[in-house]
Amino acid sequence: MKIRAIVTGATGMVGEGVLHECLSLPDVEQVLVLTRKPTGVKHAKVRELLHANFHDLSTIETQLAGYNACFFCLGTSSVGMSEADYTRVTHDLTLHVAETLLRQNAGLTFCYVSGDGTDGTEQGRQMWARVKGRTENELLRLPFGGGAYMFRPGYMHPTPGLRNVPRWASAVTWLYPVLRRVLPKHVSTLREQALAMINVVRRGYPKRVLEVPDIVALARQA
Repeated sequence: MKIRAIVTGATGMVGEGVLHECLSLPDVEQVLVLTRKPTGVKHAKVRELLHANFHDLSTIETQLAGYNACFFCLGTSSVGMSEADYTRVTHDLTLHVAETLLRQNAGLTFCYVSGDGTDGTEQGRQMWARVKGRTENELLRLPFGGGAYMFRPGYMHPTPGLRNVPRWASAVTWLYPVLRRVLPKHVSTLREQALAMINVVRRGYPKRVLEVPDIVALARQA
């Protein structure tokens, strides 16, 4: 199958990494980058759609039709935020985008980048984990024809040469070989994360919630 994907969060580390892998693969024929600010990426496969308010996509909704995958990599830290504010920018925004895409692309596969430690019970003590868990659960109930898949990465070793790597991630890259050996259930590469998301569109996966070992295994499938 040919993949026609929408990518969000391409000005962040994960979204840029996913976009980078999409552009290198021949079966990814088109990528719509839905973004608040320009990415600076120029490529024959890429169309960039600038939109300031992801809580209201009504003015661009018809431009989101004709795609069979969404790699949702948009996210923010909960540090310093109230639960209400974090819910708005994490749960509410994500569900609005997902429901809009579902109206335009019933057969789409929706891939959501969540996080290691997300609380699917929605009852835990960590606020961010509860909100992410609620977001995952509601996405899983949406009737996407290609399914909805929740990805829970831990530490992701950056892809060399990319621009949107946080300073803290750049500072600890030298630790990656040790972390991978000591904490294999919590460490992957950004490239593995990206390839796993692309592969789930290609062939699916038995689980709808993927932890780091699932991400690594799926990335290695030819």
